[in-house]
Amino acid sequence: MRAFFKSAVESRYKTPENLRVITANYCIALLPVIVAGVYAFGFNAFKVLLAAVVSSVLSEYVYERLMKLPVTTMNGTALLTGLLLGLCLPSEVPLYVPAVGGIFATIVVVHLFGGYGFHIMNPVLVSRCFLLLSFQLAMTQYIVDGMSMATPLSIMRSGGVPNLKEMVLLNPNAGCIGEASVLALLVGALFLLLARKISLITPLVYLAVFSAFVCLFGDGPVSVNYLLSHLCGGGLIFVAFFFATDRVTSPVGALGKIVYGLLLGIITGIYRIMGTTVEGVSYAVIFCNLLVPLIDKYLAPKGLPERGEAEG
Repeated sequence: MRAFFKSAVESRYKTPENLRVITANYCIALLPVIVAGVYAFGFNAFKVLLAAVVSSVLSEYVYERLMKLPVTTMNGTALLTGLLLGLCLPSEVPLYVPAVGGIFATIVVVHLFGGYGFHIMNPVLVSRCFLLLSFQLAMTQYIVDGMSMATPLSIMRSGGVPNLKEMVLLNPNAGCIGEASVLALLVGALFLLLARKISLITPLVYLAVFSAFVCLFGDGPVSVNYLLSHLCGGGLIFVAFFFATDRVTSPVGALGKIVYGLLLGIITGIYRIMGTTVEGVSYAVIFCNLLVPLIDKYLAPKGLPERGEAEG
């Protein structure tokens, strides 16, 4: 089984582009998201982001030195991992939470699988799920100005109507730091699209299929506001453009991306609409990551570059 995963992942590395260029573009795309998150949640959000970044970069450096491996911290992958992880956390978590998460994502999910490019699941989302299991109270208690707040999805689950305008522009009750502004996320996604670092296929299919699922099986009266609240809440836009498009853990080829987006939309819908949890995007992506080698085995185009060509 391990040989199957490794050969399948190795056969689908997508581009000879230098990793520093890719990670630099992602970091630039995250700038409006970071600014919106820090503005909405205050200095605590900055500290969480800093703790996640320092933990990810330092743990990679120490691990590679101890294992006598080439030090790869300058390619920016650990920096990007830390930024994405910090944005997936509430602003009020104790700083040991992002520190532990950064170590887990970098060492356990990436380097124990052979290093960046060889992991079969998205390290940030796997780490987030690990933190949810390990520090459940800290990860699910959203506090703003000393008061516990309900997230938009929690409001919808209880029959309420969240403020859609706040969700799009700036929402201090969003939950995680990276969910503060859908507009900021779309600006970052547009930058990646213009820089040709991501494809629109998977995000569009993902969002379209999830929208259809909500309309068919939603637990409330179907309306434009109801649908848009689902699309703008719970990090769905964040995941669709910044995680579902990850080059290492997503399929290659248009048909593979369509199938991947279809599965993501259905599984997210099952988690969010039919499950007991209000959120399911992280679990959906991780589950679909495990199916990517199988998708690529049958649907990947021929003549892909070898994975080693993209490292740098």
